Parts: sequence; C-alpha cells; structure tokens
Amino acid sequence: MGEKIEIKTADGSFAAYLAKPASGKGPGIVVIQEIFGVNANLRAIADGYAAEGYVAIVPDLFWRIEPGVDITDQSEAEWAKAFDLFGKFNADLGVKDIQATIDWLRALPGIGKVGAVGYCLGGLLAYLTATRTTIDASVGYYGVNIPNLLGEAAKISKPILLHVPALDQFVPPEGQKQMADVFGPHPLATMLTYAGQDHAFARINGAHFHADAARSANAATAAFFKAHLS
Repeated sequence: MGEKIEIKTADGSFAAYLAKPASGKGPGIVVIQEIFGVNANLRAIADGYAAEGYVAIVPDLFWRIEPGVDITDQSEAEWAKAFDLFGKFNADLGVKDIQATIDWLRALPGIGKVGAVGYCLGGLLAYLTATRTTIDASVGYYGVNIPNLLGEAAKISKPILLHVPALDQFVPPEGQKQMADVFGPHPLATMLTYAGQDHAFARINGAHFHADAARSANAATAAFFKAHLS
C-alpha cells in the first residue's frame, strides 16, 4: 500500500499517490493517469512498480479542474465525466506538473534516474514528457493525439518506447503511419505495434483488455526501464 502526498508548486499544491519498495529507495517512476484520474488501476500499477524496486508516484493531473478524481470505465456516467475532464484538460500545464513531480522525486534520498509511463491521455503526456522535461526514459501506451505533435520529436533527448495498437479507434492508420515515419528512424525512439488490438488493450477489466498483448507490452516496458534506469 502506498500513501497520499502533496507536491507544492508556484501554481498551488496537488496530491499524488506514492508507493515505495521495501528498501525505501530506488529509481523513480512517474505513472501518468488516463482520463479516469488517480484510480485503483493506476494505484495498482504504482504498487507493482514498487514491488519491483522502483519508487512510483501517480500525480493528480486533474487537480486544476477537479482535485481527487477517482473513477472507472465501467459506466456511461463515468465515461461522460472522463471525457468532460479530458476536454477541459490543458496538456501544457499537465507537463509542467509532471516536471514538478520529477523534481519532487529527485529530491528524495536514494533516488536514481527517473522514468515515466503513461496510458491513453497519459500516453500522450509521456511523449511530451520526453520532449519537454528532464525525464531519463519514457513509455507511452496508446497515446492519443501524438500525430498532431510530431514536430516535437526532434526534441527527444532520452529514450522513449511507444506501444501502439493497430486498431486504435483514437489513432487511425494514417496517424500511425505518420508516427512510424518519424519514430522508426529516430535513434532514441522505439515504436511497437500490436496487431488486432484496440485502444486500452492493457487496461485490466477494460472492454478491450487482451491478456497476451498486455503481458507482451508490460514485459517490453520492464526491460526498457531496466536498461535505461538502472
């Protein structure tokens, strides 16, 4: 079990869920939320990283709109709320809050390198984290809207891994081709495509969850972080 902490910035304070390994120290991982807030799924992901020896933290990136959002994808009402929050969300400010989270982690004793992993909205933010922050390595799962921001790829200075489902309803084939054209030759980028998979194939209990694809993506992520954060 983790704990709730507060991160103070010039813009105000926001909450985050912090999970530490038994040793209390290790490389850091910023887990970047989907459109459902800091929910049980994201907290479980952070707990999993802590069990693997990482200091994992999930910042509440919706705090400027509505602090403490914690919903699921199991009802129409929750989906409506999630998309409303997504429409109001400012990605530029979200990346600013991610940098504040990175800085907070690095101020802890015993923290080494810091990575980031994000899902859906968080997948986009993981990409922008790679282009705009001091992160050491980033992983994005089915990030949305990346094709519209490929001009930022030239600013990637640390390794990034992107998991892209071939049938992602939010990133059509032409967008995926644009991504492949940019990330394929990029020396610091790896883009893995999952045939037959739709958006959120790694979200446990989600409509498109696929155990084998999720297992494959998560194994690639684990190897990526071991290589770049150790």
